[in-house]
Amino acid sequence: MSLIGKHILSSDLFDREELERLFELADTLTPVARGRQITRVLEGAVMASLFFEASTRTRLSCESAFLRLGGGVTSTTGSGIMSISKGESLADTSRVVSGYCDLVVMRHPEVDAVHEFAAATNVPVINGGNGAGEHPTQALLDMFALHREFARTDRTMDGRRIALVGDLRHGRTVHSLMKLISRYEDMTIVCVAPESLGMPEELVELAESRGHRVERSDRPETGLKDADLVYTTRLQTERFADRPVPYSDAFRIDKALVSRVCREDAVVMHPLPRDGRPGSNDLATDLNDDPRLAIFRQTDAGIPMRMALFASVLGVADAIPGSLRPATWYRPDYTGPDDAPFYKNVAF
Repeated sequence: MSLIGKHILSSDLFDREELERLFELADTLTPVARGRQITRVLEGAVMASLFFEASTRTRLSCESAFLRLGGGVTSTTGSGIMSISKGESLADTSRVVSGYCDLVVMRHPEVDAVHEFAAATNVPVINGGNGAGEHPTQALLDMFALHREFARTDRTMDGRRIALVGDLRHGRTVHSLMKLISRYEDMTIVCVAPESLGMPEELVELAESRGHRVERSDRPETGLKDADLVYTTRLQTERFADRPVPYSDAFRIDKALVSRVCREDAVVMHPLPRDGRPGSNDLATDLNDDPRLAIFRQTDAGIPMRMALFASVLGVADAIPGSLRPATWYRPDYTGPDDAPFYKNVAF
């Protein structure tokens, strides 16, 4: 399947073959993402970065990825400074912006907005997060990071036990991730959440229709047991206004819980941002020195994977290997002081 010219609005677009092709391309592009090599396959191309909702990682990662490929970026953030605040329709904005660029990355708090925007334009649109809907590029980088984590410990993706923890009803990252995980075989997916924040039923049914086992639990103490992956998310309070939600201290994923119930080779991930304040019911900072914590290896996967996606959508993927050349500027050691010892020895 070719991605050239396609809108990337949902993880539904990717089958296993396409995922593995993107992983291979992202591996090739990793030295470029790290500033060790250079490619200019998108020289002259322009990406429009339209974020109607606040973003740090997705916006900067997408913009950096496009720039690393040699392209240029034009961006705007917040609906208040856009013409939509003056009454312009999304369709009009889309048609206008498509005349300024070759590709759009868009985030919007409303689920249907990115689809409306894409329907009105003739350039590819990448969904950077649509309300409580999906976040396909986050799921792609999560899968790329997980693919690397499992390979490091001689595990394949097939046959794994995956624990998805937290606000699964409103968390768009887990919605997209559920679709990609279920492309593999013989998975056990444990949805760990209070009943009111459980995984949408249509996603459970999708995974089951593909032959996987889906379990439900409202207790991390039992739901995390024997999991190969613990993927935890924050409470998406912006999605349900002032309604109180039962979210007990049991959903604080800290070192004591992980040490007590998780496998020694478990991978712990989070799409970020996490609430690292003392007493928050999220992924605790006391796990930062635990080699099972992969959140920074996860974010590191964002630029090469998004580079691979942009190159594929704009039809230059095949030109990348022959375009690579060494970078000449100073680069510090890639890893930080708190990175796990094995990671410092990874070749980039």
